[in-house]
Amino acid sequence: MIKECFTMSKKPQARQHVRHPKLAMVSMLLGAFVGMFSETSLNIALPKLMLALHVNTGTIQWLVTGYMLVIGIILPLSSLLSKWFTTRQIIIFAFCDFIVGAAISAMGSTFAVVLIGRMIQGIGTGLILPLMFAVVMQIFPPQKIGAVMGVCALVIMFAPAIGPTLTGLILAKLSWNWIFWLFIPFLLIALFFAIASLENVGNVTRPHIDVLSILESAVGCSGLVIGASLSSRDGWLSAPVLSALIIGVVVLLLYIHRQLHLEEPILNLRVFKYRSFAIGAMLVMLDFGIILSAMYLLPMYIQNGLLLPVALTGIIMLPGGVVNALTSAVAGRMYDNIGAKRPAMVGFIIALVGAGMLACSSAHSSIAYVIAAHVILMIGCPLAMSPSQTSALNSLPGMQSADGSTILNTMQQVVGALATALATSFLELGRTAGGGSSAVRFTNGVHYGIYFTIVLVIIGLALTFMMQDKANSTDLK
Repeated sequence: MIKECFTMSKKPQARQHVRHPKLAMVSMLLGAFVGMFSETSLNIALPKLMLALHVNTGTIQWLVTGYMLVIGIILPLSSLLSKWFTTRQIIIFAFCDFIVGAAISAMGSTFAVVLIGRMIQGIGTGLILPLMFAVVMQIFPPQKIGAVMGVCALVIMFAPAIGPTLTGLILAKLSWNWIFWLFIPFLLIALFFAIASLENVGNVTRPHIDVLSILESAVGCSGLVIGASLSSRDGWLSAPVLSALIIGVVVLLLYIHRQLHLEEPILNLRVFKYRSFAIGAMLVMLDFGIILSAMYLLPMYIQNGLLLPVALTGIIMLPGGVVNALTSAVAGRMYDNIGAKRPAMVGFIIALVGAGMLACSSAHSSIAYVIAAHVILMIGCPLAMSPSQTSALNSLPGMQSADGSTILNTMQQVVGALATALATSFLELGRTAGGGSSAVRFTNGVHYGIYFTIVLVIIGLALTFMMQDKANSTDLK
């Protein structure tokens, strides 16, 4: 997601003078950190939340998928909203929105209330992330933009790396409500700096808003995710699941048709005519689905399969998170030297080894084995993703790279929500199919979920053979 946000904001805009650019960035960095922390840290708390809120795995995963789904719907609208409201207004609203959402979730005693809070939080994150990079491009001189972008990327990569560990430590001493209470002090500090130092950048032009496109996007994506989520409870051939999936597919097809025929679409889907972008985008989506599935399944397995405490679960997840961040930082540079094809191919092969190790785990596997499997998986996934992102976006001419970036941003969140829902469905299928103790059955369910990720890895590996080493903007289909 980092690279896409970076490229999305890379437009030939004049730098605008603000009095305190560093203070303005403090507010946005804090907001982005909390947003990414919130996206990844809750996975480790799901087993406890299941017990506290009296719901099953098929329901509790909506605290993750619902959050990502809202981000995916809001992200493509951020550019449009910035032409209707000032940047300052949007960012201050985003912080206030996130604070309200966090407070609702923290005070919630039922699943429905906590979920409403999570979805409100998703609105804030969906606004903050893309605007942060857009603001950087306008308030800093060209010679400083690279360094500031590096800080932004580091902050966003750091949040998922430490999120599970911090959450585990919180849950070891405090109730789950404190995960959401923890967001609020950081957001209040961010809000203070935003009010004190953030100035408007860009121009308010109030262009036409295509409401029908927004509705089609929301209904179509929601239909797919709801259908996949309900499958863990009702089965894939049940009427509710089939109805949701059919509605989702039909409405998304209408949305695609509309975007291809609008002069100013919300998402410029015409960029898929470039072969390297289409292949790179598919690889990024598959890779993101693998990462999100693993980040959802692994804490479940550690706590319910290995029967280890939540604090230790966070510590076990830490090495993989750190390796993911470090590999992401290094892998992006490989494209300049050796292109995208070989790093992506090697990355998927390494990911296949890591996923295979997790599929061979048991209710009696050692902690060292689980850490090793997770680390190997987290080496392979970013090694494949970063060059694929660069290849996809570099294949687009001129300003279309911004359109491609917006598409990747949006699709990552929607695919992440869909992959988590599918992983949950397979987990439930495997758990009910297995025998033995509760831990053994749960481990069997996790294996089914990992088999799903292995299928994604194999598809990704096959697609790498269709890649070019260096993409260019003339590779039309």
